[in-house]
Formats: sequence, C-alpha cells, structure tokens
Amino acid sequence: MKVLFQGDSITDAGRSREKLADLGPGYPAYAAALMTEMFPQIPLTFVNRGISGNRTEHLVQRLQADFIDIAPDLIIMMIGVNDVWHHYSHNIETTDEAFEANLRHVLSEIKAKTSAKLVMIEPYLLPAADKAHMVPELHAKIRIERTLAREFADAYIPLDGLFASACVVEDYTKYSPDGVHPNADGARLIAKHVMSAVIPMLEKSISVEDGYTEQAN
Repeated sequence: MKVLFQGDSITDAGRSREKLADLGPGYPAYAAALMTEMFPQIPLTFVNRGISGNRTEHLVQRLQADFIDIAPDLIIMMIGVNDVWHHYSHNIETTDEAFEANLRHVLSEIKAKTSAKLVMIEPYLLPAADKAHMVPELHAKIRIERTLAREFADAYIPLDGLFASACVVEDYTKYSPDGVHPNADGARLIAKHVMSAVIPMLEKSISVEDGYTEQAN
C-alpha cells in the first residue's frame, strides 16, 4: 500500500529533495511510524510531496506529477493556510470562489484518475495574537473544505477545532512557536488524529486480503 502525504510546509517539514523517500521530521514521519508499528502485516510505502509555501493553486499545477503519476492507495492531504496567510504576508489573495474551484478540481481529478482513499485535514491557526486577524478568512475556507469533504473525502480531520480544544488546557506554544508550523508535540498530535482516521481503512484492507485468502483456499 502506497501512502501519499500532500500539502504545504506543515507536510513538507523540511524534507530532503535529494532523498525522495525522506518524509522529513514532521507529522508524516510520526504517522508513518505509527502505521508501520500498528500494521506490520501490511507492506506500506510512504511518499511525501508537501511543498513549503504551496496554496491550492499549486496543487492544481502539481496534480499530474505529484498525485496521479504516483498512483497512491491512500492520500493524506492538508492545504489551505497559505491561501489565507499569503493574502496578508504577500498580498496574494485567494478568493473563496477560487479556493473552492481549485480544491474541487484537485479532488475531482483524484477521484476520477486514482483509486486512492482520501483523508482531508483542515488547515488551522493556533491562537497566536499576530494571527488573530486571519481567523475569519481561514474559517470561511474551512467551511468550504468541510462541504467538499462531504462530497469527496473518505475521512475528514477537523484539525482547527481539535487544536482549539487542545489549546484550552495548554498554551499554543506547546504545539507551535508561531501558531502555524508545528513543533514535535504539534506534529505528534496531528499524527495521532491521522491514525484515528486511517485505522478503519487499514483494518478494512486487511479484512479484504483475508477474504481473498479464504476464498483462494
């Protein structure tokens, strides 16, 4: 089973471009380790194609090479925070309409041209004071993602809400120094929720394989 992690810097996490099998030190590495440990009977391979700074429009541009040509069995995708952040940091606006069109195109092509199961992870902002002004725009994008997830995703991780819950009892800096990029604790929290989403899919894949074996015997 080939698992593709896709997204922006949160997924990229400084992975090596020279070593294509490198997952980087972020949540993909933690999630891959958990999957491998929990499901040793499944031959798992992992690919990380997250690219720092990417927005939804970049996923459209990379759709063939970094989704379809990889032929994944499972896609774990987080995108969207830069569609908001770059509006303020780079004066590059992604309207809600463009965001929805970009994401719908990516999701439609994934479903049409791959057989992959799809886990969507919503973007998030932790309660850092200098990010507060971006929250309303992010929440508008999250509403779009949640609507599209109901149409296209096999599982959805409401990460903004999950982090908000975690930050009620812990200061946000436990998980991220800047409210966006996770540290090791933040990456582990993301990986934990990824596991909750993928366990049923991996268990089902084992059941299917067992069924085939029983029929063959």
